[in-house]
Amino acid sequence: MTKKKKVLVINGSASRNSANQVLIDRVAASMTGDFELTIYRDLKNIPHFDPDLSNDSPPKQVVEFRQQVDLADGILICTPEYVFSIPSGLKNAIEWCVSTTVFSDKPVGLITASTDGQKGHEELQLIMRTIMVKLTPETTLLIPGIKGRVNDKGEITDRNTVEALTKFVGHFKELIRNAGD
Repeated sequence: MTKKKKVLVINGSASRNSANQVLIDRVAASMTGDFELTIYRDLKNIPHFDPDLSNDSPPKQVVEFRQQVDLADGILICTPEYVFSIPSGLKNAIEWCVSTTVFSDKPVGLITASTDGQKGHEELQLIMRTIMVKLTPETTLLIPGIKGRVNDKGEITDRNTVEALTKFVGHFKELIRNAGD
């Protein structure tokens, strides 16, 4: 019996009732049989980035986050766009990892789901390429107008979104499986 590969899922949203969490739940349901998923919910608990502490004495929360990234076989980031950028909590967590190699060569899937999302999506891809993750056009997905695509019950109501998400998941699974080849 082969061991399931581990995927760390990071929700970039600071909102308790996030449409991004709906997407995460959908992706998780379609990956659970093949992968072991851990959803990271503690971005708010990571202290503000301090480069003086980053290498020699990072805070406990940062050490734990880095370990989770390092142990994962793949990373999924699902995030909204805040003021034409990625949310500060997500950027903060990534900044704590820049002086390490925990993200290097890691298969990554990116979903940006927001009102528009284009600028935040572009920024996140640039950041991820800068820290040298494995990323393909097929493992990035922009879902503009997300609030109109999810109902009050947390169901995705837009057929095109469901299809795009299904294709994304297939490509993301393949990227993780082929990592290290």
